[in-house]
Amino acid sequence: MIAEYLSYSFVRYAFIAGVLTALCSSLLGVTLVLKRYSFIGDGLSHVAFGAMAIAAVLSVKTELIVVLPVTVLCAVLLLKTGANTRIKGDAALAMLSVGSMACGYLLLNMFSASANVSGDVCSTLFGSTSILTLTQTDVWVCVIMSALVTLTYVLFYNKIFAVTFDENFARATGVNAAAYNLLIAVITAVIIVLAMNLVGALLTSALMIFPALSAMRVFHTFRQVVLCSAVVAVVSSAVGILISIVLSSPVGATIVVVDLIVFGGFSAAGRIMRR
Repeated sequence: MIAEYLSYSFVRYAFIAGVLTALCSSLLGVTLVLKRYSFIGDGLSHVAFGAMAIAAVLSVKTELIVVLPVTVLCAVLLLKTGANTRIKGDAALAMLSVGSMACGYLLLNMFSASANVSGDVCSTLFGSTSILTLTQTDVWVCVIMSALVTLTYVLFYNKIFAVTFDENFARATGVNAAAYNLLIAVITAVIIVLAMNLVGALLTSALMIFPALSAMRVFHTFRQVVLCSAVVAVVSSAVGILISIVLSSPVGATIVVVDLIVFGGFSAAGRIMRR
């Protein structure tokens, strides 16, 4: 049955996009967890939903043209929101994420050309079927963006490592911590835009956080956690896509449930190893 499904191009496209997106998400997820930036992924996914709604209302054929710049801009603005501003970072994130989602849903209801607004919103939020409707162009965009994200992470691995663990020490040794924090924010925005086709707006943060947390239950060095997180993310994504195709279940929710089960297994293994 699986071999028969893999003979269809849309299933192969889903696998390619799903695996690459999961790989990129896992690489950056470790940094976000250690820097306590996990909430940024959730907030930016809400922003991306609002931008996607604007693109749909404007009948933009390639939504990435609107969604990616808006999400990157909001990531930069959130990063620049410091302790000296009137609105603190966490409050600004809450305002931006909730406001973007509310505006997006309002625009879809008022100006959407589709009769099934509830179905469209559900698909965008939870990624129920969008990954199974990818075109060859969408897959190439995903491949190129994933390659750029992975290459950037590998090239600046040492700097990202330094900024992740001790930003003050990294700054004292001459590392431009602000620039690398900005780089992390931009990469996060790119990954979120890619992940929306896989798991939807509400579940993108889970795609980044669960593999990292699973790896941290067993391994204790940065490199080991990154490598294990990448393997967990790729395997969980592939298994989730297979299960969703066979059982006709929502793709995004299925992948996240698989990640949750894997996290439980790693947590149990970590407790056994500590004993």
